[in-house]
Amino acid sequence: MFTTMSTAPRDWLASRAEFPILSRKTYLNTCSLGALSTRVRSAVNQHLDLWEEYGASAWYKIWLGECAGLRATTERLFNAPAGSVALAPSVGVALSVLASALDYRQRPKVISTVLDFPTIPYQWLAHPEVEVVLLPSPDGVHVPLEAYEAAIDERTALVATSHVFFASGTIQPIAEIAKLAHAKGALCLIDGYQAAGQVPVDVVASDLDFYMTGGLKWLLGGTGIVECYVRPSLIPQLKPTVAGWFGHAKQFAFDPNSFEFAPDARRFEVGTPALAAVYAGHAGMQIILEHGVAAIQQRTSELVAYLVAKLRDAGYQLTIAGDPQQHAGIVMIQSAEHAKLVAALAEQGIIVDHRPGHVRVSPFFYTVEAELDLFVERLQALSQ
Repeated sequence: MFTTMSTAPRDWLASRAEFPILSRKTYLNTCSLGALSTRVRSAVNQHLDLWEEYGASAWYKIWLGECAGLRATTERLFNAPAGSVALAPSVGVALSVLASALDYRQRPKVISTVLDFPTIPYQWLAHPEVEVVLLPSPDGVHVPLEAYEAAIDERTALVATSHVFFASGTIQPIAEIAKLAHAKGALCLIDGYQAAGQVPVDVVASDLDFYMTGGLKWLLGGTGIVECYVRPSLIPQLKPTVAGWFGHAKQFAFDPNSFEFAPDARRFEVGTPALAAVYAGHAGMQIILEHGVAAIQQRTSELVAYLVAKLRDAGYQLTIAGDPQQHAGIVMIQSAEHAKLVAALAEQGIIVDHRPGHVRVSPFFYTVEAELDLFVERLQALSQ
């Protein structure tokens, strides 16, 4: 394990013991998949033990309570009011439900950007009645606020974009984007998949209408679980046409003759959740809250600054924001042989990722500087 060479505080070093992969590999790919913790594994095992012990009665005794607990913990993470969070199996499903609740007759336009993960525009590109506008980026790093302001008008139903761009790590000014949307009567949806867990989220202070994230990456909870915030004042107005029994106000009445929306954000839930994912997602989120998102952001910023300095000293060109305050824990290294380099690094036990034209590296609080030293050293050797 890399411990003795690090300048990290003792508490960050101690946290490494909870992630067994760190004793075997140099793991610098949280932006693709958070490292598995012993606590998350134990939570999934707990779900299986309960299944074995109680069978279906675990739903009433325990499992519905675990779903409620994850919603409440997410509300704490988001600084959101009670009853404002729904669960979904993926961002695609959550977007489908929300998209089905919007009226595009007077406002047929949805605005996204070329830097957003494609799931966002895909949702509305599949709606023939919707005009999708993709804002360009002048540098592949950010989208200026002026571009949003120029594009949003009285025909805009929704601005749907990212808190942190997956392909550059840039932190967007989401409160300002929401303000621009609201000034024209449009709603604002923020995809926080690359943000929540490493960047503080306050949906109330940012005045957001929708915010969603999931366990897969910086929340350390793995696949199959997404948490979606909906502004409480909007909930009674929105009636999704993608629906299921978990969104019914009286789901255990089993009445097939009528559908009554749940009064809170649960109306945006559809079918039976994957309980193993709920347990994993809840355990991962609790790890983040124990450390504190602000402290995690500070530590990750230190690691990113260290890595960026090492890479620039080595002569690499980076696609990242110039202002460190606008840059999250993703470092994009320009390379024409990105896929080849990532595969070669994996053979040496160094796990990173690639996106078109770039090697993508994402240290997190459980990373130490010696791992970054090793990565740059091996990258240089493979690049010669």
